[in-house]
Amino acid sequence: MVRIFSHWVPATRLLRVTFDLLLLGLSLALAVTWIGRGDLRGVAAALPYVLPFGVAMMTVNFLLGVYGRAPDRSVARTWATVILGAALLAPIAYGMSGLAPRPAAWREELEMAVLLTLAVMVAIRRHVVSRAGPLRPRRAIVLGTGAAAAAVAQSLIRSGSDLRIMGFYPVPSDEAVHVVRDRILADSTSLAETSRMLKADEIIVAVREQRSGGVPLRDLLDCKSAGVRVLNLSSHFERTLGQVRLDFLRASWLIFGDGFRQGLMRTVVKRLFDVIAATLLLAMLWPLMLASAVLIPLDSGFPILYRQMRVGQGGHLFRLFKFRSMGSDAEHDGTPRWAARNDQRITRVGRYLRRLRIDELPQLFNVLKGDMSLVGPRPERPYFVARLARTIPFYAARHSVKPGVTGWAQVRYSYGDSVEDAAQKLQYDLYYVKNNTLFLDAVILLETVGVVLTGAGAR
Repeated sequence: MVRIFSHWVPATRLLRVTFDLLLLGLSLALAVTWIGRGDLRGVAAALPYVLPFGVAMMTVNFLLGVYGRAPDRSVARTWATVILGAALLAPIAYGMSGLAPRPAAWREELEMAVLLTLAVMVAIRRHVVSRAGPLRPRRAIVLGTGAAAAAVAQSLIRSGSDLRIMGFYPVPSDEAVHVVRDRILADSTSLAETSRMLKADEIIVAVREQRSGGVPLRDLLDCKSAGVRVLNLSSHFERTLGQVRLDFLRASWLIFGDGFRQGLMRTVVKRLFDVIAATLLLAMLWPLMLASAVLIPLDSGFPILYRQMRVGQGGHLFRLFKFRSMGSDAEHDGTPRWAARNDQRITRVGRYLRRLRIDELPQLFNVLKGDMSLVGPRPERPYFVARLARTIPFYAARHSVKPGVTGWAQVRYSYGDSVEDAAQKLQYDLYYVKNNTLFLDAVILLETVGVVLTGAGAR
């Protein structure tokens, strides 16, 4: 994992992006050598046309999930994804090469470079990129053998991490063993010596109770002095799963750790980004919004918009706008309810609006008003906020930033309709609140497009 602007990015994802860019550059060099007979002046002239294609190539591959972790992806699905990506990129490449001046001597080299890139990408991505990983997997020792240690092992499997657990080092404070016993390391040698023998890169402290003297602090300090990274549970889950786990969270980690920076510059830049992006989206999507405004009353009558009070930044209330996707009497008894799977209250048109997230588009006006941001925790109704704040620890922390049209929890977790689901989504919201940057916002917006295209999590 590599940290970029406070957000953890899998090293394999960076490797795949680097592979694509190097492939494009190599293809251009080969085309120049082949067609231009070694005259490299064509490379400099073609770069303004090659670079936009490189950006388009990375964007398409990102949306298709080529750069994501997929340890359980089948061979057939991998081939289908790669071929689909090439099919989408081919017309983009043709259009960009068409922008080049007709008499340009390097135009043929540009077209050849793009063709070589797409051909090689299809031919070898399945065997090179989809299995690409670090030359030497990182090695870790988990300190502890209890439930927390088992949760660490499960998180690595779930995330498809390249981190390899060398074993579990026992501590006296663990009452019950929850890991495979033959993977427990002998405690006859110190943790520091065991770390040296196994050539560990990091140690994950998976111990709930650390005040009983069971944690070998001196050994941990020796390991850290020797260059071995030492992580506590919260930092491990933040890095591996992109969430702040509530079941292992200590308030001191939130208070004394890094993150939660909400300075004036960040606020101003984010506001400018929201206004510009919301304006552009409204300019592009108004025909779709107009069509929705026509279909809703034809299907289920008026009103077209659904207005509802939500809790925003600092706990203040604001009126949220959505296209109405349920019957006008959806809560005729006055009791707020979450939307359920196959909810009978959803109209025929509303089902498509929700699946494609079109019902959320009027919230762009909330963004322009300043009540919401494009990216942030989803705003909840006051009734549910009061209920969840009494049940879920640290729930109020999500209100320290503006709520968003989309968010980290929305692209990482499916739609929830229970307190347990709300707790799961809060873990992702806390990660966003702690690490939010424009870089993370851009990642979330790109992943949102992928979620919309697949209809994942819609109800």
